[in-house]
Amino acid sequence: MSRPMEEDAPTKNEEEEFNTGPLSVLMMSVKNNTQVLINCRNNKKLLGRVRAFDRHCNMVLENVREMWTEVPKTGKGKKKALPVNKDRFISKMFLRGDSVIIVLRNPKIWSVFYRLVLQEKCHW
Repeated sequence: MSRPMEEDAPTKNEEEEFNTGPLSVLMMSVKNNTQVLINCRNNKKLLGRVRAFDRHCNMVLENVREMWTEVPKTGKGKKKALPVNKDRFISKMFLRGDSVIIVLRNPKIWSVFYRLVLQEKCHW
């Protein structure tokens, strides 16, 4: 299952595009079992491993850390609260491609950055 999801049998041209075009980032992640960092339209970030994908950027992801920022509600007349960084772990998920903004490969530096930011509870 460590290959693109098959809608119909991919043509030779599509296969070449997966290996050389923009989708090669996902293909390399599947082949090498490396993490990617995905920014989504809901302003959340996903750090995980791609198991499968298709030409629409639909993805099956494993060992995903979802990260986002929330601003707590305050009562009337009170100071605006500081944003709070939140995260959760998702063991397996399907991500619909139309929610993907950008995919970054080899995000080792990013994972360290986010871990530091989340531990210190500061806003990035």
